Amino acid sequence: MRWQTLVLAALAAVAAAAPAAAATVRVTVTKLAFEPAQVSAKVGDTIEWVNADFLAHSATDRKKEWDLFIAPNKSVHVTVNKPGEIDYYCRFHPNMVGHISVTP
Repeated sequence: MRWQTLVLAALAAVAAAAPAAAATVRVTVTKLAFEPAQVSAKVGDTIEWVNADFLAHSATDRKKEWDLFIAPNKSVHVTVNKPGEIDYYCRFHPNMVGHISVTP
C-alpha cells in the first residue's frame, strides 16, 4: 500500500506542474470592424479571426511579424509566442484596428 501512495503522490505532483492548456481567443470581423478590438492572451495562445463580413480583410501586425488574409466567411489564426503589445490593422481598410496584450 505504501508504494501506491507514493505513486499517486508523484502523479499528482506531475499533474500540478503541467502547464495550462493554450486557449483560443476569437476575434470576429464584422461591419468593417474587429470585435472585440482589444483582447488579452497568454504566450502560447492562438488568436483566431473569423470573417463574418462579405468583404475580404487582413489582420496585419504593425511590426510586420505576420500578415494574414481573411477571405469572406473564412477564418485564420496565429499563435502568440512572446509577451508584449501587438497592434494590428486591416491593410484593405486601414481604419480597422485591433490590439492584443500578451502576458507570459
